[in-house]
Amino acid sequence: MTRSTADIRRAFIDFFQANQHQAVQSSSLVPHDDPTLLFTNAGMNQFKDVFLGMDKRDYTRAVSSQRCVRAGGKHNDLENVGYTARHHTFFEMLGNFSFGDYFKKDAIRFAWTFLTEELGLDKEKLLVTIYHTDDEAFDIWHNIIGLPENKIIRIATSDNFWSMGDTGPCGPCSEIFYDHGEHIWGGPPGSPEEDGDRFIEIWNLVFMQFNRQADGEMLPLPKPSIDTGMGLERISAILQDVHSNYEIDLFQSLIKSAAAIIGTDDITSKSLRVIADHIRSCSFLIADGVMPSNEGRGYVLRRIIRRAVRHGYKLGCENIFFYKLVQTLADEMGAAYPELTSQQAMIEKVLKLEEEQFSNTLARGMGILTDALKSLEGDKIPGELAFKLYDTYGFPVDLTNDVAREQGYEVDQAGFEVAMQKQREMAQAAGKFGADYNNVIRTEVETEFTGYEQVNGTANIKQIVVDGNNVDSATDVDATIIFQQTPFYAESGGQVGDTGNLEGENGSATVEDTQKVGSAFALNARVKGTLSVGDKLKQCVDTTRRTAIKLNHTATHLLHAALRQLLGDHVTQKGSLVDPDKLRFDFSHFESISSEQLTNIENLVNAQIRQNHALQTTLMDLESAKASGAMALFGEKYDDDVRVVKMGEFSTELCGGTHVAHTGEIGVFKIVSEAGISAGVRRIEAVTGEAALDYMQSESDLLYSMASLLKSDKKSLVSKLQQQIQNTKNLEKELSTLKQKLAGQKSKDLLDAIVEVKGVKVLVAELEGVEPKSLRTMLDDLKNQIGSGVIALGLKNGEKVNLITGVTKDLTAKVKAGELVNHLAGQVGGKGGGRPDMAQAGGSQPENLSKALSSVENWLTNCLD
Repeated sequence: MTRSTADIRRAFIDFFQANQHQAVQSSSLVPHDDPTLLFTNAGMNQFKDVFLGMDKRDYTRAVSSQRCVRAGGKHNDLENVGYTARHHTFFEMLGNFSFGDYFKKDAIRFAWTFLTEELGLDKEKLLVTIYHTDDEAFDIWHNIIGLPENKIIRIATSDNFWSMGDTGPCGPCSEIFYDHGEHIWGGPPGSPEEDGDRFIEIWNLVFMQFNRQADGEMLPLPKPSIDTGMGLERISAILQDVHSNYEIDLFQSLIKSAAAIIGTDDITSKSLRVIADHIRSCSFLIADGVMPSNEGRGYVLRRIIRRAVRHGYKLGCENIFFYKLVQTLADEMGAAYPELTSQQAMIEKVLKLEEEQFSNTLARGMGILTDALKSLEGDKIPGELAFKLYDTYGFPVDLTNDVAREQGYEVDQAGFEVAMQKQREMAQAAGKFGADYNNVIRTEVETEFTGYEQVNGTANIKQIVVDGNNVDSATDVDATIIFQQTPFYAESGGQVGDTGNLEGENGSATVEDTQKVGSAFALNARVKGTLSVGDKLKQCVDTTRRTAIKLNHTATHLLHAALRQLLGDHVTQKGSLVDPDKLRFDFSHFESISSEQLTNIENLVNAQIRQNHALQTTLMDLESAKASGAMALFGEKYDDDVRVVKMGEFSTELCGGTHVAHTGEIGVFKIVSEAGISAGVRRIEAVTGEAALDYMQSESDLLYSMASLLKSDKKSLVSKLQQQIQNTKNLEKELSTLKQKLAGQKSKDLLDAIVEVKGVKVLVAELEGVEPKSLRTMLDDLKNQIGSGVIALGLKNGEKVNLITGVTKDLTAKVKAGELVNHLAGQVGGKGGGRPDMAQAGGSQPENLSKALSSVENWLTNCLD
């Protein structure tokens, strides 16, 4: 019986759980606290700090099915998606991990047993590769597993040697391949035909056993570890007896649904493959908090959406269609990833809005590109054209590349990149995976946080770090100090780290920040005197600052609940900052919030403050917490045991931050700003407690000052302002009328300056005391009064020049106003344009105006010859 993709995923997790592995949920596609990655692209990403020794877990074996995206930065499969059998922007990586527990023998045994016994793969169709010097792995495969020598291939390249970065953990790999049969072209790995599709890698076992030094030396790791990865889509294709990943059950459901929505019968279309792949990456990225934008992760998401829409357009779809596939995806994957179902409405709304905004751009860009291809000489699309399509029309270059490839052209990518360098950088990942492993702070300390119950305490120093090096003591220097227990809160979940003081017999320190380093709390401090490892210090948190932070953090929970109650369940947190001065809360919402809505939100939060809810905090395992209805916050990394913070029946969230004992302690909550920060994401900033009172007092003082200036009271301020605004408008209107009359009077006075050039009346004048916007009126008046002629007027306006020229209708065949104004503008550092009978210009050299105007008669003489 054919096994479904969902069955295979479940079987993998069950198998390793039965072998004492802790099942760990997939982490977000947005890597937590890792700026070196654009997206999560491997199962080991969430365990990076564990492998580096910076994070401690209460288990040494783990198993997961990790959602991954490779569509930007260093790892980018976007261009190949839809054109090959196995490339995807989104895929699931099945993995089992050992953190200093088992090593090569068990890793190989687990993999072989799962593939051949649990999944029932034919042993004769499997072969493996090992790093060419890894005799230990060869011995296990040959003597323990029983593979013949000709099915164990030694590879000498980096394909079979994995490293986390230029330095740090690394080790050889062993890859397992499946032979699809002689009817498919291709050779085994290491052969000239290895790029064929006959032998397909399905599982990579990484043996982390060395620590590479900066000079290249390989030192044995004290705790060798295991990291494996097997593509769920690839193994599903094998078990479902199909050759392409796009033929497995999950993709076929999406492809058939897309075909029905678009209205096409060709379910083998590459475009349908692209659409089916892209709905997965787009939906999961949005569920994990990424919104379409013009930079970073949001830019990559926008590119993927637009690529999918373009392929729908290519299939003849003229209607909005892409968002309709979310339902099918939720039906297929919602059981494994419930966020698809809980956030389905939001995902659909984001995709629909983005597609609607792009539809006009797509039609316009395709029209321009199609016309350009008709007249193109050669087979290369100029980089300038690709850039124009992107910069002017918002048509992504990867779409231009797609169209070009389909029609036998290529884009001059070098030319495009020269014109597009800055924009391209927005979509690239910053830096390289992993900093220098040997220069980061490493610690074995697991700090116990005591700050929920107290703000003071005593403890012995366990570790001191100065300039990245462990030291026994520190004297009058900036240092990082680590304790086994501390009341200082380390920055996490949007809440800033604590500050305060440390006191000892031989020295003291001012703590300026507290950060997490793995499982340790690192106090960054300025040492005065001498502090040494083992010293017993009194730790004193800045209680005034901590109290202000607690007020703001607790209010953030109330704000989150109020937004969901008043705006809808689609509201989810997309980031936050809680410091002593204010709170900042970013959340998903698709339109601006009215002043009335903001008032209602503020009132609801304050009502809950007045309810004086007692905060209930409960420690429970993560799954139980979620089952109880507790909300998990976006981007936060949770331990297996979590704190659930509950405020009456109004708010229940997972949170490790510090909070007040009763909501009434917040006092008052005041919103100070609301704005959009990216597509579909809004930001509210607010203040609480004394800061809120100070803010409201300053607002009141401002109103009092304004009322005093207007000789009014606060209650009558609005009507008084309206009255003043109307008076100002009336005065401006009267002034404008007077200026027009004055300009008319000056027009009459200028008639005395008329001369004749070859029988044509010519009026040239440099004006003073005239508003620039009155020049047009003056010109029309003068033309009416002289009947037939040429007029040139100039005005110095500070450091600028204003010019206007006019030619009566009977003379425009001989003299053009636009030519005359450009003749003048060129002499005063400017340019202009207009109609044959009227033209205007500006300039930046007022000192040349008189000389320019004096040249008009000679210019006309030549013009009238």
